[in-house]
Amino acid sequence: MGLTAEQLRSELDSLARVEPAFAAAILRAGYPAPRINPRGHATLLRTIIGQQVSTLSADSTYRKLEGLVGSLDDPDNIARASDETLRAAGLSRQKASYARSLADEVTSGRLDFDALPADDEEAIAALVRIKGIGRWSAEIYLLFAEGRLDIWPAGDLAVQIEIGRLLGHEVRPSEKRVRELAEAWRPHRGALAIFTWHHYNSEMQVI
Repeated sequence: MGLTAEQLRSELDSLARVEPAFAAAILRAGYPAPRINPRGHATLLRTIIGQQVSTLSADSTYRKLEGLVGSLDDPDNIARASDETLRAAGLSRQKASYARSLADEVTSGRLDFDALPADDEEAIAALVRIKGIGRWSAEIYLLFAEGRLDIWPAGDLAVQIEIGRLLGHEVRPSEKRVRELAEAWRPHRGALAIFTWHHYNSEMQVI
């Protein structure tokens, strides 16, 4: 499971003590709600579906797919589905291919969600070898489904925007720069990532 409300509060309080900009932002936006997903096939598949589309679009596709093939906790339901069914749910040809690849990894036993390495980088490496899973997808899964405390998805656009905004940068920092900056925030970066999305959405609502 992902980080609990108590964990988020504790982790962010630790960051606020070392970075005044974060302390001020927490006072402005409040603490984020937990973002918790179950460990396993369905959550990683949802991450694939969510690549390069809005949250609303991804949620719609996920629900439609589940309605057509049955529970997405069971990878066999993806394996048995026809290409036409996957396309009817809204999956592109490429994402349908990724979904089948993921299902095969799980049903074959090559991917065991209960046996991912404890080391974050090794766990990311185990996930990105799967077709369609890049570093961002692996990081999002480990953060939301496993609640790993120091996962830092620096390639996420909203994370880059908000880190730049919170620290007063005139231009959005690059992924490389955001990774460099975040070295000072170990081992609390997972909570910070969740806070940046929370702050980003709060700013959008104000605008």
